[in-house]
Amino acid sequence: MNNEINPIEVDFNAALSRYKAGQDLIPIVQDFQRIIQQIPNHFAAWTCLSWLQLLLKNNEEALAAARQAVRLNQQDPQARMNLSLALLATNNKGVRDHVELIKKNVYDGARC
Repeated sequence: MNNEINPIEVDFNAALSRYKAGQDLIPIVQDFQRIIQQIPNHFAAWTCLSWLQLLLKNNEEALAAARQAVRLNQQDPQARMNLSLALLATNNKGVRDHVELIKKNVYDGARC
Protein backbone atom coordinates (compact mmCIF):
# COMPACT_ATOMS: atom_id res chain seq x y z
CA MET A 1 0.00 0.00 0.00
CA ASN A 2 1.32 3.44 -0.96
CA ASN A 3 1.07 5.98 1.88
CA GLU A 4 2.82 8.82 0.06
CA ILE A 5 1.09 12.17 0.22
CA ASN A 6 0.31 13.61 -3.19
CA PRO A 7 1.72 17.16 -3.20
CA ILE A 8 -0.87 18.30 -5.75
CA GLU A 9 -3.70 17.21 -3.47
CA VAL A 10 -1.99 18.99 -0.57
CA ASP A 11 -1.88 22.16 -2.71
CA PHE A 12 -5.51 21.67 -3.76
CA ASN A 13 -6.70 21.26 -0.17
CA ALA A 14 -4.63 24.24 0.97
CA ALA A 15 -6.13 26.45 -1.76
CA LEU A 16 -9.63 25.25 -0.88
CA SER A 17 -8.99 25.99 2.79
CA ARG A 18 -7.80 29.51 1.97
CA TYR A 19 -11.00 30.06 -0.04
CA LYS A 20 -13.15 28.80 2.85
CA ALA A 21 -11.24 31.11 5.20
CA GLY A 22 -12.21 34.09 3.04
CA GLN A 23 -8.75 34.96 1.78
CA ASP A 24 -8.09 37.03 -1.34
CA LEU A 25 -9.34 35.18 -4.41
CA ILE A 26 -6.68 36.15 -6.95
CA PRO A 27 -3.82 34.16 -5.36
CA ILE A 28 -6.20 31.23 -4.90
CA VAL A 29 -7.09 31.38 -8.62
CA GLN A 30 -3.37 31.29 -9.39
CA ASP A 31 -2.98 28.24 -7.14
CA PHE A 32 -5.71 26.36 -9.01
CA GLN A 33 -4.17 27.39 -12.33
CA ARG A 34 -0.82 25.94 -11.21
CA ILE A 35 -2.54 22.72 -10.17
CA ILE A 36 -4.20 22.48 -13.59
CA GLN A 37 -0.88 23.09 -15.33
CA GLN A 38 0.54 20.10 -13.49
CA ILE A 39 -2.54 17.87 -13.80
CA PRO A 40 -4.69 19.08 -16.72
CA ASN A 41 -7.43 16.52 -16.04
CA HIS A 42 -7.97 17.52 -12.38
CA PHE A 43 -11.70 18.14 -12.76
CA ALA A 44 -12.15 19.40 -9.19
CA ALA A 45 -9.50 22.09 -9.76
CA TRP A 46 -11.28 23.14 -12.97
CA THR A 47 -14.56 23.27 -11.03
CA CYS A 48 -13.06 25.43 -8.30
CA LEU A 49 -11.36 27.66 -10.85
CA SER A 50 -14.63 28.23 -12.68
CA TRP A 51 -16.39 29.18 -9.44
CA LEU A 52 -13.65 31.61 -8.44
CA GLN A 53 -13.68 33.19 -11.91
CA LEU A 54 -17.44 33.67 -11.57
CA LEU A 55 -16.96 35.36 -8.20
CA LEU A 56 -14.36 37.66 -9.77
CA LYS A 57 -16.74 38.43 -12.68
CA ASN A 58 -14.25 36.91 -15.15
CA ASN A 59 -17.17 35.36 -16.96
CA GLU A 60 -15.45 34.19 -20.15
CA GLU A 61 -12.67 32.54 -18.15
CA ALA A 62 -15.31 30.99 -15.89
CA LEU A 63 -17.13 29.62 -18.93
CA ALA A 64 -13.99 28.04 -20.34
CA ALA A 65 -13.05 26.48 -16.99
CA ALA A 66 -16.59 25.21 -16.36
CA ARG A 67 -16.77 23.64 -19.82
CA GLN A 68 -13.51 21.83 -19.15
CA ALA A 69 -14.71 20.64 -15.74
CA VAL A 70 -17.88 19.21 -17.30
CA ARG A 71 -15.88 17.57 -20.10
CA LEU A 72 -13.77 15.83 -17.47
CA ASN A 73 -16.65 14.78 -15.20
CA GLN A 74 -20.11 14.96 -16.73
CA GLN A 75 -21.81 13.70 -13.55
CA ASP A 76 -20.51 16.41 -11.20
CA PRO A 77 -23.46 18.68 -10.31
CA GLN A 78 -21.23 21.54 -9.11
CA ALA A 79 -19.37 21.64 -12.43
CA ARG A 80 -22.69 21.75 -14.29
CA MET A 81 -24.05 24.43 -11.96
CA ASN A 82 -20.95 26.55 -12.56
CA LEU A 83 -21.37 26.01 -16.28
CA SER A 84 -25.01 27.08 -16.09
CA LEU A 85 -24.08 30.24 -14.19
CA ALA A 86 -21.27 31.01 -16.63
CA LEU A 87 -23.61 30.50 -19.58
CA LEU A 88 -26.04 32.96 -17.99
CA ALA A 89 -23.27 35.45 -17.21
CA THR A 90 -22.07 35.37 -20.81
CA ASN A 91 -25.55 35.40 -22.38
CA ASN A 92 -25.09 31.96 -23.91
CA LYS A 93 -27.76 29.35 -24.49
CA GLY A 94 -27.97 25.87 -23.01
CA VAL A 95 -28.69 26.61 -19.36
CA ARG A 96 -31.93 24.61 -19.24
CA ASP A 97 -30.23 21.46 -20.53
CA HIS A 98 -27.61 21.61 -17.79
CA VAL A 99 -30.15 22.33 -15.06
CA GLU A 100 -32.17 19.31 -16.19
CA LEU A 101 -29.04 17.13 -16.05
CA ILE A 102 -28.25 18.44 -12.56
CA LYS A 103 -31.76 17.59 -11.40
CA LYS A 104 -31.52 14.12 -12.94
CA ASN A 105 -28.12 13.43 -11.32
CA VAL A 106 -29.30 14.65 -7.92
CA TYR A 107 -32.52 12.64 -8.04
CA ASP A 108 -30.75 9.52 -9.35
CA GLY A 109 -28.13 9.83 -6.60
CA ALA A 110 -30.79 10.17 -3.91
CA ARG A 111 -32.26 6.72 -4.52
CA CYS A 112 -31.56 3.93 -2.03
